[in-house]
Amino acid sequence: MGMPIDRALLARPVLEVAPDLLGALLSHDGVTLRLTEVEAYAGPLDPGSHAYRGPTPRTQVMFGPPGHLYVYRSYGVHWCVNVVTGEDGTASAVLLRAAEVVEGLDLARERRQVGVATEVVDRDLARGPGRLTKALGLDAAHDGLDLFGPGAEVRLRPGPGPVGAVRTGPRVGVSGEGGDGTRFPWRFWLEDEPTVSVYRPGTRRLGRAARTGRHTSDPGKDPR
Repeated sequence: MGMPIDRALLARPVLEVAPDLLGALLSHDGVTLRLTEVEAYAGPLDPGSHAYRGPTPRTQVMFGPPGHLYVYRSYGVHWCVNVVTGEDGTASAVLLRAAEVVEGLDLARERRQVGVATEVVDRDLARGPGRLTKALGLDAAHDGLDLFGPGAEVRLRPGPGPVGAVRTGPRVGVSGEGGDGTRFPWRFWLEDEPTVSVYRPGTRRLGRAARTGRHTSDPGKDPR
């Protein structure tokens, strides 16, 4: 990271934004996470996106300006949070898949232990999109929230330093991706991070600190 995270940064194509969010800090209600895994989705360009067939009352926020949150219920079980990206009307966004708890560890543990029979190890507190939102205390009430609005209760800001190597591969649980990720290798994660999801085949890509030029890739995608 290193650059400020603002609306202009998020207004770029989703496949440029997604890997640049790795290592960023997301804070809400006493807990701060360091993002270690994300997925890119590109609306009308992306059969895996909720916005593939156009806006609905649920997905309208994805067609709005960048910098808002799109929060949805997955399989009727847990909440998932996405950061809307791209130009106004493009419906692209980044699903936040996994993270490391760096502040508010006790509070994150307390939130994650509710309804869980065995103790949750620290590595797993935000390892997966449903766990991530639970650790932060995010739910439907945060759908549409503007990260840059006055007094915004959810904050997204750069991490403390270089992130190192970034890997890419197919997204998790999206039909038609293909085992080798050749169609949509739009999942990005930090190499050797224990908080990243278990399934992680893909090709190696250098992190921003190790790259010599601007990140480029296929056209973007959007969040399920």
